[in-house]
Amino acid sequence: MIRDNRFASVKTPTLSTFLLPSIGNIVFVSVLFVLVFSVGNGLLGDGDAGYHIKTGEVILQSWHVPTHDPYSLHSPPLKWTAHEWLSEVIMATLFKAFGLTGVVIFFAILLAITHWLLYRVLSYQSDDILLCTVIAILATATSSTHWLARPHVFSLPLTVLWCHCLNRFQYRNEKTLAYLPLLMLFWVNLHGGFIMGLILVMIYWLGNIFHAVTGRRELSRQYLDKAKSLFLVGIASTAVCLINPQGFEILLFPLRVTSDRFIMDRVIEFLSPNFHEALPFKYMLLTLVAALALSRTALGVIDLALVVLLSYMALYSVRHVSLFAIVLAPILLKTIAGIIARAPETFLTFYEMRKRNLNAIDAHLIGYLWPPLSAILVVVVAGTGIVKYQFNNQKFPVAAVDFLKREPITGNMFNDDEFGDYMIFTAWPQYRVFMDGRSDMYGKKIGNDYLRVANVQPDWKEILQKYSISWVVFGTDSALTAALQDQSDWRAVYSDRVATIFVKRDAPHAALLDKYSAVRPAFGQ
Repeated sequence: MIRDNRFASVKTPTLSTFLLPSIGNIVFVSVLFVLVFSVGNGLLGDGDAGYHIKTGEVILQSWHVPTHDPYSLHSPPLKWTAHEWLSEVIMATLFKAFGLTGVVIFFAILLAITHWLLYRVLSYQSDDILLCTVIAILATATSSTHWLARPHVFSLPLTVLWCHCLNRFQYRNEKTLAYLPLLMLFWVNLHGGFIMGLILVMIYWLGNIFHAVTGRRELSRQYLDKAKSLFLVGIASTAVCLINPQGFEILLFPLRVTSDRFIMDRVIEFLSPNFHEALPFKYMLLTLVAALALSRTALGVIDLALVVLLSYMALYSVRHVSLFAIVLAPILLKTIAGIIARAPETFLTFYEMRKRNLNAIDAHLIGYLWPPLSAILVVVVAGTGIVKYQFNNQKFPVAAVDFLKREPITGNMFNDDEFGDYMIFTAWPQYRVFMDGRSDMYGKKIGNDYLRVANVQPDWKEILQKYSISWVVFGTDSALTAALQDQSDWRAVYSDRVATIFVKRDAPHAALLDKYSAVRPAFGQ
């Protein structure tokens, strides 16, 4: 009997087709579960989430985006650009409904979606599912350098989508530019990273002009048409940026921050990456360098500009490493794919067989259930209290703030800036901070005064007097705490391994000093 093989390749869907996860779904679930069950409180690694939540609450209560700082003791109130207002409203809404755990879960899901989208973008660009998976894993690990429950996370999926639209327009002539102004409407109100979207459009625009001028004459019209479309969408996206509470000011804000040498040289997340650590970024960077060196195909001017710009940004500031991973992953994929295509025949045969097998398996799987089911599982686990996230009491002044609520202290406070965001979240408006994570608002003058006191420089006492500081809450193992312990006019009234509170020996604090006369800083505990 002769078998008819005409329909042998057609496979009837089975239960496993729907139940087994595709590689993209594995990326989503892996990122989500690592963040929820392994990293956990790591998304609350700094206190910024606290003041963002508080700002969202202020906006929801007043229906007004603040233009001046309500949280610090400085008078008159400092001018403040609350450029992340929409993110803060979202965070405050989540906090009201689900607490800090809800905020952490939300950002964990958002990060999982981001890197699932990145994998989908890579697989759209290439049918080499094996290489797409490797690049996605490397880019995801690299991006993890700056994962926190903060508004900048909104910029990550928006950057993935933005670049995908530009690439589909540039390399496949698809009409995707129309989506960019709509994306920008949300982006400009969520995070200051929107400026990267405008920069990317400008790079693609200049790249097309370059090709039109230097390329073959028969292609000049095509590149000029693309340059015209990019110019128009750039104007439209810039115009959309004005639809925000700050108006035109929002366009100047990112430029003002990045040009401030005081911030760039002193704020930790603006400093260069530390290559002495086990940093995934250095491995992706070295892989990119090696791929470019081995590739025989020169990069196009647009890809070259992106590699130079994003590499510079990531080397200059650790907070740009995530953008480096997301924007350059498709270029790295393209470069390595070209190298593999010229590999020795023996390796290529072996590799192509594995690639085809993996493609066949993944194409057979639908697996739509895994992302929603894993998200539902995480929400249920969080809702039952099995996982719960709070600010780490070994890093933040949790017990010290509890003390302050029991024993109110009057007068102006000088605080560790690392404590400031947490204190805004938990102790405002009863207490107003000297400084917090909004370094761009405080500026060089107040920032320098803070550093001179924190580092116990020669005029530190005069600066405390200048701001009429009557009490201090600072890290227990800090130089300032050690210095205050030796001052006859200051006395510790509370101390634990994280924070110590000092008050001036004056009449308003007499009762408190008598009550806690035996307190000593808990150095080294």
